[in-house]
Amino acid sequence: METFNNNDPEYNRLLHEQQERLKELACINSTTSVLKEGKPIEETLQQIVLLLPAAWQYPEYTIARIKFMNKVFETSNFFESGWRMYQEFVSIDGEKGSIEIYYTREFRGEDEGPFLTEERDLIQNISSLITGYINSYKARDLYRLTQPQDQEDEYIKDVSSRKLLQKFLDRHNAERDVFHDLMPFKVKEILLVANLYDAYSIEGEGRFSDHILGEYYQLSLTSIPRVTGVSGEEEAFSRLKSRHYDMIIIMIGVDKENPMKLCKKIKDKYPYIPTFLLLNSPGDVEFVKKQKAGGIPFDNYFVWTGESKVFFAMVKLLEDRVNVENDTKKGLTRVILIVEDSAEYYSSYLPMLYTLVMEQTRNLIEDVSTDELYKVLKLRARPKILLASTYEEAIIIYNEYKESLLCIISDMRFPRGNLLDDTAGFDLIKHVKNELPNLPTVLQSSDPSNANYAYTLKLSFINKNSESLLQDLKSFINYYLGFGHFVYRDNKGRQIAVAKSMKEFESYLETVPEDSLEYHAMKNHFSLWLMARGEVKIAKMINPMKLSDFQSLKEFRKFLIDIIRLRLLLKVLKRFLKS
Repeated sequence: METFNNNDPEYNRLLHEQQERLKELACINSTTSVLKEGKPIEETLQQIVLLLPAAWQYPEYTIARIKFMNKVFETSNFFESGWRMYQEFVSIDGEKGSIEIYYTREFRGEDEGPFLTEERDLIQNISSLITGYINSYKARDLYRLTQPQDQEDEYIKDVSSRKLLQKFLDRHNAERDVFHDLMPFKVKEILLVANLYDAYSIEGEGRFSDHILGEYYQLSLTSIPRVTGVSGEEEAFSRLKSRHYDMIIIMIGVDKENPMKLCKKIKDKYPYIPTFLLLNSPGDVEFVKKQKAGGIPFDNYFVWTGESKVFFAMVKLLEDRVNVENDTKKGLTRVILIVEDSAEYYSSYLPMLYTLVMEQTRNLIEDVSTDELYKVLKLRARPKILLASTYEEAIIIYNEYKESLLCIISDMRFPRGNLLDDTAGFDLIKHVKNELPNLPTVLQSSDPSNANYAYTLKLSFINKNSESLLQDLKSFINYYLGFGHFVYRDNKGRQIAVAKSMKEFESYLETVPEDSLEYHAMKNHFSLWLMARGEVKIAKMINPMKLSDFQSLKEFRKFLIDIIRLRLLLKVLKRFLKS
């Protein structure tokens, strides 16, 4: 067998070439991953430009710049030198852009000045990837203007039950693709800006570094973000120039003025990076509100509660806000709308709600799936949680996602028209109920007398000061949102049977009276319950169907049973083929 000596020039040349190809491949893969996140064009290009130097032959002497639509995206300490590789690209609407790679010092001549032929191929490939992304982004905006309805859903409505089953069979092997396409944006890098005193108080009280990792581990989450801590402006901007961050958290503690000034500087320079404030005390809320009114830009703010779970909720709330449009369209993911203006309250409430929803989702998936990878993927189909702090914000979210709403949990008193309105929550839910009478809703208040408002609309009411708040919330989620057992009811709402598993669900489906089928179909309970268990494909097929699409309830029953049985049969076949 031929052997190579480490000092052999030919061996070293081959090894060097292999390492260069691996660097180029890593750059292509990283760029593709960034593009899949579907972020705005500006943020995407800034993230990509930071990836480029590592792929060239002399990364420590490489700087890069991308230009597009009169915007410039650069690596840190960028300047123009005499050693440049240039690649132009043009979008579908004629907008020109360019990628430029510079060496900061002279190197020996290669195929194209100091650059390799493979590096020319790489910059062309990166250019093609960027062009394709920009074109699809622009085409998507154009499509929204011209095609407001989802064509696939319209197609499903027009085909027969038999064709739907065939469609399900043809596409079953691609079911995992749905889960892979969900939650394309994940917070991987967090920049935490805090002075030494505030950072010490967090670490001492809540064991931040241990707890945030523990929270992800406890919930079987695999994408754990990396947190980089800085204590001043110079260090913050140095980090931001050298690495892309998905999220910035600025602590407002003893010193309030300087962090707000830094926040403005950061948002002026990096307006596309989500920036959250974390207040050391509820007493700082009014200060922050005045700063916001005075033009200081930030995306949201939370209050430090002494529990590091608040960081987990901040991350998940951002991910949900970014992913909700994609996930509701591709995976029929549902939306929980929280309407609450008290930062102190939602800073405690959201961590509790996220933990509850994710634990319930995980428990359901454990019941219906034995494939460990599949379980992790199915967790992506959990309901997305959106937060609104004013009446106007709530209406915007409602109008945008009313077809995907799972429930609304609203406070009673919050701003409407820039003024606190004592009955804003009641009026909001009354408006929603006029359009979606069957949508589960909760009215929350720290004033028990507001329960009377809830009863007039036949709503659930939760006392925000109740010692049983967590249990009250858990009961609501299990009963109304499909997380509990499936309770078959007659058309009067009286219990007939309880299905604790998919097998029991199918068994009762064969025997329950037709009025029960009609009752649950009208309220969309079947797809809701299946969706909660990660059965996205089945739920997506059932969801657009109406009873009027079937000649009789008997045909509708057969349609449901056939889909469930086909799903079980395919799972058995897959296990058989694996063995």
